[in-house]
Amino acid sequence: MNNQTLLALGATVLGGTLAVAGVHAYASGRAQRRALEDRLAGFGGGPPRSASGRVRHFTGVDRRVRRTRLGRAVHLRLTTTGLDLTAGEFLTYVTFLVLALWLLAAATLAPFFGPLAALVGVWSAVVFLNWQRQKRIEAFINQLPDVARLLANATAAGLALRTALAMAAEELEAPAGEELARVADQLSLGRTVDDALGELAERLPSRELIVLVTTLVLSNKAGGSVVSSLRNLTQTLEDRKETRREVRTMLSEVNATAFTVPMLGLGSLVLVNSSNEGALERVTGSPLGQALVLISLALYTVGFLVIRRLGRIEV
Repeated sequence: MNNQTLLALGATVLGGTLAVAGVHAYASGRAQRRALEDRLAGFGGGPPRSASGRVRHFTGVDRRVRRTRLGRAVHLRLTTTGLDLTAGEFLTYVTFLVLALWLLAAATLAPFFGPLAALVGVWSAVVFLNWQRQKRIEAFINQLPDVARLLANATAAGLALRTALAMAAEELEAPAGEELARVADQLSLGRTVDDALGELAERLPSRELIVLVTTLVLSNKAGGSVVSSLRNLTQTLEDRKETRREVRTMLSEVNATAFTVPMLGLGSLVLVNSSNEGALERVTGSPLGQALVLISLALYTVGFLVIRRLGRIEV
């Protein structure tokens, strides 16, 4: 062999070795990153469990789902609802629900209603998440007077705002305790009070929380007397809490009507099909019948939305 052949052979061997080492380093780094993500998400070290001790299900599905845009969006929405569910668990349960509704509607009414029932199942899952989020916001708003009172007392005792927030997180129950604990953890990691409280206001948007956050931020920046401001705010929040309770009681009948009207329509379909077996299948067997069914469903939907809008009063 001449020198050029040996040089080419050596370069080939060196290139192959570097390529193998690079692939090994890439695979090892990716495996370590995945193990770190799983450990942070609670998947490592024995059966995965939630913060409450519940065993996680569908962990493999959750790993794959969390890497998609839909999975990340569902995960962010679940964090604002307080539900002890992962994105994989929620999407799996929703899939089972959609398939069950499809088969039930197709077998009970007509095959035409199967896809419609599946769409209703998906819409119901979205509504359920929004309802849980709003429910958590309402529970947090009801605790805001206690939050303001604890912060006022802690500040009057000479504690710093960061320490007062950590103390309030320990004293209060969920959801205020959990949310303030998250704020305290962010402050301990070096985030500013403005950023941590601003993220809290974005996570649980409400007028009352925005007023409280604005008061704390301005007092922290200007160095004013936060004690008197918080004590005055406590009474205001108590009054708004009572007003919201009265308004909710007055509108309970309207909200019940909004859900009763669509249920009457569904009950009439089941009654017609049970009294005359196969009637809905014959009606939906023609394009005209399908169009009429879709129009009637659209009218029921519009009626539901209009009643809900009339029963929505911002306090």
